[in-house]
Amino acid sequence: MYHKILVPMALDHGVSTHTLEIANALRAKDAQVFALHVHEAPQGSVSAYLDEETVAAGFEKARAGLEDKLSGQPGVTPVIVKGHSARTIIDYAEANGVDCIVMGSHKPGLSDYFLGSTAARVVRHASCAVHVHRAPS
Repeated sequence: MYHKILVPMALDHGVSTHTLEIANALRAKDAQVFALHVHEAPQGSVSAYLDEETVAAGFEKARAGLEDKLSGQPGVTPVIVKGHSARTIIDYAEANGVDCIVMGSHKPGLSDYFLGSTAARVVRHASCAVHVHRAPS
């Protein structure tokens, strides 16, 4: 059983319900579960066309989306941070003493074998246990 469980969540994927169920099954009696959404800022030349208000509104929309996704999930703390998905998940886990990460993964495509998906990067670099749930295709 784990005491600090991190469940990374992409707001546009439906696998979150399953990963939260797995986290609840793996939690010790006094465990904390954190649902983490990594908000990636617009990249490259796109950011040149967005003002600070638009970027802030996008972050606020993501925060509200995470809270909405967690409604009806007692004992789960929502966390939203800015950064790059895989690196931020790993850094958050290490900085907060997480002993288990439960995350979803899609069926890999050809590009994933060369670049690696977020789940694959987390599995390779996290210093704690990582449970990956593959959504049925």
